[in-house]
Amino acid sequence: MGNECVAMLLAGGEGKRLGALTTNIAKPAVPFGGKYRIIDFTLSNCANSGIRTVGVLTQYSPHELHRHIGNGKPWDMNREKGGITILPPFTAKHGGEWYTGTADAIYQNIHFVNQYNPKYVLVISGDHIYQMNYEKLLEQHKQTNAEVTISVIEVPIEEAHRFGILNTTDNMQIYEFEEKPKNPKNNLASMGIYVFNWDVLKNYLIKDAMKKTSSHDFGKDVIPAMLMDGRRMFAYRFSGYWKDVGTVSSYWEANMDLLEDEYDDLVNSKTWRIYTKDSNYPPLFLGERAKIINSIANSGSFIYGTVEKSVLFENVEVGSDSDVVQSIIHSGAKIGRNVYLQRVIVMENTIIPDGVRLAVAPNEDPLIINEEIVKERIAVTGGNSV
Repeated sequence: MGNECVAMLLAGGEGKRLGALTTNIAKPAVPFGGKYRIIDFTLSNCANSGIRTVGVLTQYSPHELHRHIGNGKPWDMNREKGGITILPPFTAKHGGEWYTGTADAIYQNIHFVNQYNPKYVLVISGDHIYQMNYEKLLEQHKQTNAEVTISVIEVPIEEAHRFGILNTTDNMQIYEFEEKPKNPKNNLASMGIYVFNWDVLKNYLIKDAMKKTSSHDFGKDVIPAMLMDGRRMFAYRFSGYWKDVGTVSSYWEANMDLLEDEYDDLVNSKTWRIYTKDSNYPPLFLGERAKIINSIANSGSFIYGTVEKSVLFENVEVGSDSDVVQSIIHSGAKIGRNVYLQRVIVMENTIIPDGVRLAVAPNEDPLIINEEIVKERIAVTGGNSV
């Protein structure tokens, strides 16, 4: 696509509903799938779609996210012209402030987009798991002569009230947008993925910035204003896998989905690779009595016990006579001997002492375990079940 289209990737979200997983890092930087970060999926979509100029807007606890992205080499975006540019909030002669909404984040970086003089701007988020060819989205945008195109996905009607819902004509032209309606008229949910004609969007961003009553959000302010003005807006129907990993349960479910045959291509596709930073750990080691059943286990790990339906990141150790079931174990975690874990998420570098038994019921949120939890709940109870 060249600079005909510039992508602006919103990656500043705090992700409060992910609890301890986002205490010190932004949601897009949360580890996922044994070796990735959540943002890898969106960045890889850009790389695979031929988008070579990406502005990444960061804000909340960005250090880990900045370190992960680096110069953009894993996504072939370490370029002199274009490539990846990290765009944190900044001050100028007239002062500055934090990004106050998704639209405000783009507004404060109008100068960045202008330097490429693109015809189109793709606005995307760094906190969803999906594979989308943005080139097809842009093709439809051109074919329909749209000023705005919004990607949508069908969700169960009983869950539609949690999303921004688009009502369209038979040819997918949008005539109404409802933000989290109590009684949704259909199940076409906005995915938060937009293509705008840059000259149109820029004018609306400037007008929105002047409104003191605006929350400076695309879904709440900019999109409704465009509809009110009768702008030519279309929906782009997406039918593949898409998951907003915004809660502990959805994060755990999305990791478990990787173990299902029907979602095998999410990380194993040869034609749509997911790129990430490689840490070069040595190969996985399995002890004489080790068992790994329907699981992902990554390099640098030492497995002496049993791992079943679980996702293990790099440099993990599972001690002898231990069982790890339906769990996610982040990098550097050490599971002692004679331990039983079921439906838990063990955070980076956490050490689980010998003899601990932790099992969470299927109807409850998976338990996040970090060093603090180990000290407060496991050490105090003497390493028994929670």
